Parts: sequence; structure tokens; C-alpha cells
Amino acid sequence: MRAKRKDPPAALLVRAVNWLGDAVLTTPALGAVRAAFPRARISLAAWPLVAELFRGHPDVDEVLVYDKAGVHAGAAGMLRMAGELRRGRFDSALLFQNAFDAALLAFLAGVPERTGYATDGRRFLLTRAIPVTEETRRLHHAEYYLRLVAGMGIPLPASPRMRLRVTREETDAMEERLSSLGIPKGKRILGINPGATYGSAKRWYPERFAAVADALSGEWGTSVVLMGSAPERPLSEEIEAAMRGKPVNLAGRTTVREMMSLLSRCSFLVTNDSGPMHIAAALGVPLAAVFGPTDWRTTCPWTDKARIVRAGVDCSPCMLRECDRGHECMLGVTAEMVVAAARELFPESPREAG
Repeated sequence: MRAKRKDPPAALLVRAVNWLGDAVLTTPALGAVRAAFPRARISLAAWPLVAELFRGHPDVDEVLVYDKAGVHAGAAGMLRMAGELRRGRFDSALLFQNAFDAALLAFLAGVPERTGYATDGRRFLLTRAIPVTEETRRLHHAEYYLRLVAGMGIPLPASPRMRLRVTREETDAMEERLSSLGIPKGKRILGINPGATYGSAKRWYPERFAAVADALSGEWGTSVVLMGSAPERPLSEEIEAAMRGKPVNLAGRTTVREMMSLLSRCSFLVTNDSGPMHIAAALGVPLAAVFGPTDWRTTCPWTDKARIVRAGVDCSPCMLRECDRGHECMLGVTAEMVVAAARELFPESPREAG
């Protein structure tokens, strides 16, 4: 049964999740919260990288950085963050993050009403604990977060959607940067995102990414841009070396905001299951995503502009970070399968850059 609020909150604290991809999947629920409480001050507390994702987001009034690796490290750091939140005089907290830490922080901050899933032994710290059932666990992550806000008595939109914002200044700056690297304004871009933070088991093979990039860029007349984090730079360099064409390699050379503006500039993305995959989906970029050990049913791109490419092996999804069975799920995905999936979305050519 849904709990009913007597009065809407004047100041609502939202505790963001810690992974970029999962954070993107909370945006439909965040939009429902904003629609339900249009006059509330909505503040989002997030780790630094996720805070960057939400900077300037239309459904958030302010972003509060919770830097557990820096000024908010350890017990003293948590108390410092709780003190900062206490000064915000929040009367309600919505905890997208499932961890005990999120509920404890809201409790220490003196937020009187605290809503979250009853996970990680934290039920006693919540004033509204939403139960997690077998059905809940099977939901797509975007629907999982929507189910949480429904538990607050918030009506859900008929057609919820993901939402991210990239500014004109950011897109103009990326255009200038790409131009300096030989990609003129308006040139169509095929993005290649070969990394995955969760572990090596999620990563498809560099030579296959290279084959797909060569095939599609030749067929579509696009420039190719490789992207990813700094630790993924060696992986992108392997792809660059294996390609016949010459890509622009920006792996390890973009901030979160710059990566968002780069993705918004892409006409198509080929990717592993990763944060950039979800960012691209939220920005309306068509994509083909390779899935192996992770569960495509709960973490696939939440868009009709995506194609999932996977091999139907009996051990998938295993959710392991490292494979102990010869990487069958990834070996079974060929470059030809990914090219075919991309062509299925675009039988002639991808959309022109906006």
C-alpha cells in the first residue's frame, strides 16, 4: 500500500547512487519527484563523478558533493557531511542508494522523513521502508527506482523517460575540440566505447571493436572517435592499432561533462555494458551494446534506439567480474553480429549530427 504524505516537502534531499550508469537510470524517477513536488527545493548528494553528471540537471536545484575519498573520508568525514546536510534543513530524504551508509547519513543529518528500500540491514533507520520482493529484484533498474518513488505516494508518468542535460557551451567547446583534431563541424561520428568499469569479463575484444569501426565507418562515411576512462586508454590504443582507418582517440582525455557532450555529438555508438552506454541512451543516441556476464534484462539501455548483441550461453548472466569459463559469452559475439545489429537500426546510414 502506498504511503500518503499530508504535506509536500519544502526541502527534499535525494541520495544518488554511486555508478554513472545506475545514476542515469534514476532520472525517470527523479523526473516523477520533480513533477510531484514542483515547488520543493530538491538537493542531490552524490559522489564527485555522479555530481558532475547532474550539474545543471533540470530536475535538481543543487548538487552536493559527497567526497568519501577526500574531505568526507572515514567516520569524521561522514559526520562533516552530515553537518553540511543538517544546515540544509531538509524535511524529507529519498535514498536511491541501497547502502546502509545512505540511510545512516540521512539519519545523522536529522532529516525527519527518510524513504528507501529495506536493504542492507537499514530498515530501522528509515521512516518509510519499501520492501524488496522477488518481483522487485527482477525489474529493470529504471523501473526499480520508479517503484521506490511510487512507494512515497508519488504518481508515475504515463511515459517516463531518462533525462540528461548538456549545455550549448559544452557542445560548442566539443565541436571546437573535434575540429582541431580533424573532424569538421557536422561530420557524422561513430563512437566506440570499449571499456567497462565492473570488470574484465564485461569487455569485448579490441580487434572486434576495430573490425566493427572499420566496417561501419566505411559504409556510413563517419569519423570514428574512441572514448573511455584513463585506465582504459591502453585498450583504446589496441583498437586504434588494429584499425585500417585512423580514429580520434579521446580515451582518458575527457571529463564526465566532456564525455557527455562528445556522446551527444555521436550519430551512433558501439559499446559494452557501461555508464557511457546509459548516458548515450538518455541523450537519444542510437547504439549497439555487447552484453556478456551482466543481466541484459535489468540493465539494458532503456530506449527503443538500442540493439543488444549477446551470445546465448548457459552461464550468462553470471554477474562475475572475471570469467572462469573461457569467456564464452563474449567469444560468441562476432563483429558481424554487431555490424548487423547496427544496420538493423540504420539500414542505410545513421542520422546526421544535430
